Amino acid sequence: MNDQLSSIDILLVEDDPGDVLMTKEAFEHHKIRNSLHVVSDGVEALQFLRREAPYEDAPRPGLVLLDLNLPRKDGREVLAEIKATADLRTIPVVVLTTSEAEEDILRSYDLHANAYVAKPVDFERFVEVVRQIDDFFVTVVKLPR
Repeated sequence: MNDQLSSIDILLVEDDPGDVLMTKEAFEHHKIRNSLHVVSDGVEALQFLRREAPYEDAPRPGLVLLDLNLPRKDGREVLAEIKATADLRTIPVVVLTTSEAEEDILRSYDLHANAYVAKPVDFERFVEVVRQIDDFFVTVVKLPR
């Protein structure tokens, strides 16, 4: 098969259990075959990405879905650290957050987010947005390995 159709590991950085559940259900609903890994704050996200304890065996994600408002280290700080680290900066980061504030959008792109998506509150629309993100970053674009 075409390697563009192969599955990737996706890191979801999300502290809201409801949003985590909706994302998992969206993956199941669309039979998305990518592996979804979940961490609940910015410190854990960076430990996962750097393969620090307790994530020494973590796979390198092909995509990060990042909430902005996180405990311990917020998403803006995580995004800045990812894009400032040579071996992490090529991982695409999609900011997936409830904020539609222009300042959050501008700041995220200033920090080199690959995309900014406001989370829909409606479940069906949320599922569709997750499917579109997956379609674009897994099927359409060519990601570095």
